[in-house]
Amino acid sequence: MRIVVMGSGGTGGFFGAKLARAGEDVTFVARGVHLEAIRRHGLRVKSATEGEWVVQAPAVERLDGLAPADLVLFCVKSFDTETAARALAPVLGPDTGVLSIQNGVDNEDKLEAILGKGRVLGGMTQVFATIESPGVIQHSLLGRIQFGEMDGRESARARAFLEACRRASIPCELSSDVRRTLWTKYVSLVAHSGMTALTRCSTGIIRTVPETRRLYRLLLEELAALAKASGVDLGPGVVDASMATLDTIGAQAYSSLHYDLTHGKRLELEALQGHAVALGERYSIATPMLFAVYAALRPHLDGAPAAPRV
Repeated sequence: MRIVVMGSGGTGGFFGAKLARAGEDVTFVARGVHLEAIRRHGLRVKSATEGEWVVQAPAVERLDGLAPADLVLFCVKSFDTETAARALAPVLGPDTGVLSIQNGVDNEDKLEAILGKGRVLGGMTQVFATIESPGVIQHSLLGRIQFGEMDGRESARARAFLEACRRASIPCELSSDVRRTLWTKYVSLVAHSGMTALTRCSTGIIRTVPETRRLYRLLLEELAALAKASGVDLGPGVVDASMATLDTIGAQAYSSLHYDLTHGKRLELEALQGHAVALGERYSIATPMLFAVYAALRPHLDGAPAAPRV
């Protein structure tokens, strides 16, 4: 299967490397020193659960001149969605699918506005992976994909990617209700990323301290109300289920938002906590806990805040 990985950071790099290792025709899109390292030495994955390996695959900064892809695995940070979408034109054939496995619940809408209806698939991942150094992906935990067509149909391109994932030993399943799939992850992700970033503490500490555990639950309750107002009913047990998940995550787990915050990188704050606060305003639903987390992290939106001039 001809696959273009748009955004070869932790998530895209890890899944793309597994697909390439299994024999799929993968092209990585990257930039800067990460791109040069992949070109010179290949893409190396250092996995705590699967060992270490290197794949040699094409890596480019621009897609001009490439053949149409069967599928684009769209993994860029949410704040780069529109720019990256416009760069896809050279590899979009009549049946090319663009599968977003990004953080957030509105990336698919942004992609459809640019690429048109019927082009976009939505999905969610459960994976902890980051760029350790240029050309090197550090994988700590998990590695699952759940995805599907936005209209719920089981298409040939979705089945083809499902089979590619199976060949690559990537746990993967099709979803007939992608909006629900996206919101199920969003509820847990916004609470978990917000708490790890706000406290700078690991999962083990957050779930043990009564006050942080209580705040985590309050965030989940606000998010579940937003999901229902958005037309996605996750059921009455979603908060309890998310709390149960919190108790099963590794004690030393953090989040990508925490990683970006502690490394002075731009944050996906607007796609996560910011979007939730905006939905609360739209639907007249009080979100005091979400707003507090958002407000506390807002100074770090574009990286470490500079000291004000006197």
